[in-house]
Amino acid sequence: MLSIIIPAWNEADNLALLLPQLREILADLGGESEILVADNDSPDATAAICRREGVRCLSVGGPGYGRALRAGFAAARGEYLLTMDADLSHPAAFIRTLWEHRSRADVVIASRYLREGEADMPPLRLFLSRLLNWSFRKALDVSIRDLSSGFRLYRREVIQEVAPTGRDFNVLQEILFKAYSKGFRVLEVPFHYHRRESGRSHARLLAFGVHYIRTFWSMWRLRNSIASGDYDRRAFDSRIPLQRWWQRRRHKIIVAWANGGGPALDIGCGSSRILDGLPPGSLGVDPSLASLRYARLSGRLVVAGALPRIPVRDGRFPTVVCSQVIEHIPRDAENFDEFSRLVAPGGILIVGTPDYARLAWRLTEWCYRHLIPGGYADEHITHYTRDSLQSELRQRGFRVLEERYVGGGELILRCRKE
Repeated sequence: MLSIIIPAWNEADNLALLLPQLREILADLGGESEILVADNDSPDATAAICRREGVRCLSVGGPGYGRALRAGFAAARGEYLLTMDADLSHPAAFIRTLWEHRSRADVVIASRYLREGEADMPPLRLFLSRLLNWSFRKALDVSIRDLSSGFRLYRREVIQEVAPTGRDFNVLQEILFKAYSKGFRVLEVPFHYHRRESGRSHARLLAFGVHYIRTFWSMWRLRNSIASGDYDRRAFDSRIPLQRWWQRRRHKIIVAWANGGGPALDIGCGSSRILDGLPPGSLGVDPSLASLRYARLSGRLVVAGALPRIPVRDGRFPTVVCSQVIEHIPRDAENFDEFSRLVAPGGILIVGTPDYARLAWRLTEWCYRHLIPGGYADEHITHYTRDSLQSELRQRGFRVLEERYVGGGELILRCRKE
């Protein structure tokens, strides 16, 4: 089912033209559908126009584009939710194009700023819109070009997971950045944005600025925290030289050790590029659905799971990798028993974790805590040392073959199951 949600305030004249067009489009598409007008208590004839056209009119009960959008989401019954403006700047006919692309992504955006797109807007507004989108895109490291387009098609699951809170137009960026960070697929298709047919724009520049600054700050914190599903993947190409070197050094060591022995199991794969570098047939396991959505983009096999219960049969893999995981979970003998169960006889276990006996790591963690808010620092609830880790592994019949350090503080061991 498709639900079309139209936030509106004083748009009666435009709705009188738009609603019949929508009914015609929906009839062509076939299937079950509904149209919802989320009305911010308009003093004009919006409610009357909706009654005349047989469209449901929601009384939002307060100002704000975001408030209206959330009311529409809450009332909609469809599996797919399409949002558009009431002022005829979003051509009704383009709904067919968005609908045709629904199987290719979780969010489909009608984009003004792709090469084939157009934006019929006053010069100052166009400049500010492009500047806003460029700034957000570059600073928050996403590939979406039109972050402020309100003409979109969502799968319901996206809105349910994102749970937007924005009260004004900033809700558009909030939804996209949260969806992107949760690993949902976002697709842009070019379209021609038209000037509104009648009435005045409800955008207020000063209010816009305040809301966007707040949104930028909260989304910056999200994009640079481990709550973002692509945190590990982005760190590999980080603009911070030390972080980039660290990730690539770890990747080089583990991938070199893991190749040559057949398919590998990567426990806690996240969105790390380590899984990309493992032999064909390798499997990634992680408890984060957001990270798994990113990991699957490389075409690798992934499954949800976590220590100490990995959904893989005994001795299935000749090589098991567990990098930067055990420090994030409680110290439990079952975790190491699980390593022993999973590794094939004579197989290899590669395990990495910070060595808290080393000053180099303690200084590194201090830097993370103070310079990269939300990064891996306070999340380390179990502290291992070289001696304590090797002791746990020897008790399970593992013999340490090699050890390496990254940055003098992160320990990586290559062990054989005797």
